[in-house]
Amino acid sequence: MLRVLVADDQDLFRGGFALILNAAQDITVVGEAANGAEAIAKAVELKPDLVLMDIRMPGVDGVEATAEVVRRTPAKVLVLTMYDVDEYVYDALRAGASGFLLKDVRRDDLIQAVRLVAAGQALLAPAITRRLIEEFVGRGRARPRLRQRLGDLTDREMDTLRLLGRGRSNAEIAAELVVTEHTVKTHVSNLLTKLGLRDRAQAVVFAYESGLIVPGDSP
Repeated sequence: MLRVLVADDQDLFRGGFALILNAAQDITVVGEAANGAEAIAKAVELKPDLVLMDIRMPGVDGVEATAEVVRRTPAKVLVLTMYDVDEYVYDALRAGASGFLLKDVRRDDLIQAVRLVAAGQALLAPAITRRLIEEFVGRGRARPRLRQRLGDLTDREMDTLRLLGRGRSNAEIAAELVVTEHTVKTHVSNLLTKLGLRDRAQAVVFAYESGLIVPGDSP
């Protein structure tokens, strides 16, 4: 059973999301939070598998709350926003969020997103998410110290990271590299460990911020 904490300052959204998620047989909402500070406290207390985090909240916002939840608990964070282009989304991903959804998400897509992120997948497949990531990292220059860390990766792990940065699934990476999906999973696990990253979302951001991928380049 997946344990979820819902954090949103609007009662209507918070209650609606909780109702939808509780209707799924494999998900239970263990708590609700009306602001970032409460989200942090309840994440530490209740130890959910995932926090569904509104990004714009009074006081401690979703970005700061995400960073604290990621630092203090093993929970994944799935960010919610009203806007398809929101500068805070960039900061939330850098803070450790594993993806984000628009608040007008369909019921079934919300449930599936929670399952995927809780299982360690990054919600980065939609084109809009890739565009946001590219705009985010494109605003800054590559960081030399991050680039140096790429030296710890094997050639295959580097190839895997490039394809991750392009939003490829394990199956698509396997097809391009002509290996099995099991081999791809091994490469992903190894590169995450070597680079000290939590999940695929952070790997995508790292690929851009290190300069391994330059926004706008052809795949």
